[in-house]
Amino acid sequence: MKRIFITGASGCIGHYIVESLIKHTEHQLYLLVRNPDKLQFDWQDSPRIHLLKGDLRDIADHSDLLLKEINIAILAATSWGGAIEAYDINVVKTLALLKMLNPSICEQVLYFSTASVLDRHNQLLPEANQFGTDYIRTKYQCLSGLSKLEIADRITVLFPTLVFGGDNNKPYSHLTSGLPEVIKWIDLIRCFKVDGSFHFVHGQDIAQIVTYLIQNPQALVTEENTQSLTYLVLGNKMITANDAIAQICQYFNKKLYVRIPLYIWLINIFVKIFRIQMDSWSYFSLNYRHFTHKKTITPASFGLTTYCSTINDVMKLSGL
Repeated sequence: MKRIFITGASGCIGHYIVESLIKHTEHQLYLLVRNPDKLQFDWQDSPRIHLLKGDLRDIADHSDLLLKEINIAILAATSWGGAIEAYDINVVKTLALLKMLNPSICEQVLYFSTASVLDRHNQLLPEANQFGTDYIRTKYQCLSGLSKLEIADRITVLFPTLVFGGDNNKPYSHLTSGLPEVIKWIDLIRCFKVDGSFHFVHGQDIAQIVTYLIQNPQALVTEENTQSLTYLVLGNKMITANDAIAQICQYFNKKLYVRIPLYIWLINIFVKIFRIQMDSWSYFSLNYRHFTHKKTITPASFGLTTYCSTINDVMKLSGL
């Protein structure tokens, strides 16, 4: 039996992870939670769940626990901005937490970053630091500090691609909660062709992978290592924007007719002519377009069954 310290348990991914660990393991779970009212699973009656009220700003209050007790850490908490808060939480306090872990006791760390900081070869994308939002930029900055830690060889960095998930018992991801608004425009969207591609992953599949890695740490030995860190990009195989639109239309029984190509040079002209306001990261993303990666991981990579592998699955699981 291991003692697992978890941050971000009240979020979409965190809910899936805690639910999976409760169901499939016998480990003791220590949840650092700012607002217990956000937990939508039954934790009060479980002797295996130890609730620590607070957030990463107060991480020093738990230094004894981290130093003397914790065997595994799952770090899924994050701050989305502004700049000062994001840097404090995503960089300063996260690194402080990792320094409190005892290399003689802690066997494994699963740290959540974002695939937005990686290029198509799974290397760091400099533009993520230069143009990224507060969230993306600080996730990039934290990575540079991880390899310098005494516990670096125990750290697996998980890079989720576009995350879907949520239901009546779990908070919805940003993408899933925004899907209904996008679908309202599908009759217009289906008239165009767009040059772009991406990966996506469901929260349930992230939880499957996390649980498997905890139960089978030896599976990480053959994975890609960068400066003693193990990198895993979480996502299904690449799909083009045009194929995604076609599959959504098929799901809603909408026919595709002649589609007008939206060339990137034409889009840039529209942006300038109509003075469309875009932040630096949005403008970079518009021109980068293909957020794809050399290698991505799903539960199937470890011989498991992937819960959500197609756009059709995304639509069904989102209740659309």
